[in-house]
Amino acid sequence: MYDAVEDPYCYPGTTVLKNKLDIRTQQGLDAFEAEIAAQRAEEPLPVGRLTYSHYRAIHRHLFQDVYAWAGKIRTVRISKGGSMFCYPESIDREMSKLFRELLDQNHLRDTTPDGFAGKAAHFLAELNAIHPFREGNGRTQLTFLALLAEKAGHPLAMEHLVPEIVLQAMVDSFVGNEKPLARVIRSLLKSGS
Repeated sequence: MYDAVEDPYCYPGTTVLKNKLDIRTQQGLDAFEAEIAAQRAEEPLPVGRLTYSHYRAIHRHLFQDVYAWAGKIRTVRISKGGSMFCYPESIDREMSKLFRELLDQNHLRDTTPDGFAGKAAHFLAELNAIHPFREGNGRTQLTFLALLAEKAGHPLAMEHLVPEIVLQAMVDSFVGNEKPLARVIRSLLKSGS
């Protein structure tokens, strides 16, 4: 039998994350979070150099109205669907390593469309496996992907993104199959890329 540990991010006795508006229902929080994050995504994003700190600034920007810890690395272990994400004590090391590799690859500039899709899929798969934040990882990943693609000369048509297909591709990438994710990214490349 496992010990049950209260999640300090949640209201006692619930799985609802503590939030700035003190919303105590999951449905209410989900609606508020989606609305506010979408509004913030329409605003100019933080300026940066596609670094680890820039990534955290994007999360902070998107979720600043919802969570006091927006942009801060999580301190608890989390899993989803039986898949355990990176332990919090390893997040800084793994994120630093991942963003160093991205820099070493010149932020995926000078790649063909297929090359970009494959390398971006690998980056996104690794980023998802780390899952640095307690909530909001997926939206931050996709926002960062759009910035990365733009800077690499492979802009994405994010309006064509189908959330269910992306989610399944992310699940596949978590178990080592990055090809569906690369296909999704390739399909989002604007014509001419």
